Amino acid sequence: MRLELREITKRFPGVLANDRISIAADRGKVLGMLGENGAGKTTLMNILSGLYKPDSGSIFIDGEERVFADPVDAIRAGVGMVHQHFMLVPVFDVVEAVALGAETVKDAIGTFDRAAARKRIVELSEQYKLDVDPDAKIENLPVGVRQRVEILKALYRHSDILVLDEPSAVLTPYETEELYGIIRSLAADGTTIIFITHKLNEVLEVADNIVVLRRGRVAGTADPKTVTRQELANLMVGRDVELIVPKGPAKPGDVVLHLEGVFVRDDRLDMKVNGVDLDVRAGDIVAIAGVQGNGQTELVEAITGLRALDSGTITIGGQHTERASPRQVSDLGVAHIPEDRGRDGLIAAMSIAENYILDSYYRPPYSRNGVFNLDAVNERTKAGVKDFDIRTPSIETRAGSLSGGNQQKVVVAREFSVPVQLVIAAQPTRGLDVGSIEYIHRRLVEQRDAGAAIVIVSTELDEVLAVGDRIAVMFDGKIVGILSGDDATYENVGLLMGGASFGEGAAA
Repeated sequence: MRLELREITKRFPGVLANDRISIAADRGKVLGMLGENGAGKTTLMNILSGLYKPDSGSIFIDGEERVFADPVDAIRAGVGMVHQHFMLVPVFDVVEAVALGAETVKDAIGTFDRAAARKRIVELSEQYKLDVDPDAKIENLPVGVRQRVEILKALYRHSDILVLDEPSAVLTPYETEELYGIIRSLAADGTTIIFITHKLNEVLEVADNIVVLRRGRVAGTADPKTVTRQELANLMVGRDVELIVPKGPAKPGDVVLHLEGVFVRDDRLDMKVNGVDLDVRAGDIVAIAGVQGNGQTELVEAITGLRALDSGTITIGGQHTERASPRQVSDLGVAHIPEDRGRDGLIAAMSIAENYILDSYYRPPYSRNGVFNLDAVNERTKAGVKDFDIRTPSIETRAGSLSGGNQQKVVVAREFSVPVQLVIAAQPTRGLDVGSIEYIHRRLVEQRDAGAAIVIVSTELDEVLAVGDRIAVMFDGKIVGILSGDDATYENVGLLMGGASFGEGAAA
């Protein structure tokens, strides 16, 4: 056995993150590690990579017990980790980013041997089909290519135990398929891979063996050749989970959101939204599908007041909002779940309670004459933490210290805690486990049935097909087709996402 973790235990204040966890992974195999947010997956791998020290338990590599004082020790033992949030210097090029901290020198004064580093990076890129330009600037690379650079960093350091933490969290479906190919190539060459995820289809696609964690313990193991998605979901959550939330037929009412001839530019002043027309009615869920980068982000920012229109009309509840501020849009009863929770959804240094009232701190009962009512704030926050199963020792915990999935739950719980007429949800379940996805989808359907108009922007086709009453597909800044939920399939939505024209039933 290449790698064994035996009886690993790790405590933090108020949280038992890992409770006597034992796992094993063989050479040239992919171990899928599945679990809810807060199940202890990342903590366990941070111990393996030397970032944390276990309170008790042992690490064995090729039968030899190893103790890592820091990540450098783990790297020397062949352990490399690709974190969910990439750790690359934006202004470096690929050679500099990969070699940083492991530079080859060519003389006595320590001059960086760029040519030697570049040669090795090109060889690794070709060997594992990573397809990375060694001279490209990190800041100019798409997200999927940045992830390949992170993998190159580990391979450059001779890592043959590779940990991938939620590797598809920021990837498009096409980039995810490319990642699967890279993983299979690495495993075929003898690399031991631990693939951390909460996505059932991914672990079934790529893993040779599966271990499921739940609340800091091993809940069970499974063979991907025989186990079902439903069995894995139930094992993760500890109860029966509905993978597709049931919903009755939509009963559309009056138009709540009206878009007409909307053009929007990005930060580089390139036109990203090219004449979008769309009506979303009360009691209707419109799911906007498309490969990331086709104008969805800019469209959402325009609707919510975060980005100015170049031209066009937007009305919400009959009121023009083309020049409205985000607060003015929010005050119209618009809930916004942004795609980048770290930038637009939360303030990491603030507590959960403070984040929970970011959009309502100036309103009663939370504030009167500029004075906070802390009891009201705490009561509302505690209810949200309970309802959305936010894993935290306290509502005073810093939001930035939560896992990515729990941060997303804070945002969603806040936005759904007040009455709304329109929900704009961009990637609402990104980073969430099956139990939380089920809960949020239920809440979206409840909002629809209560009369709200819902817009969901998602790159997850499963989500689009499961939740949307109508599916609008964006390509190159335009809505190239609108399908009813009953008529939409992987095939026809996928064709539209790729820019192909579709026959009857597609209409802009």
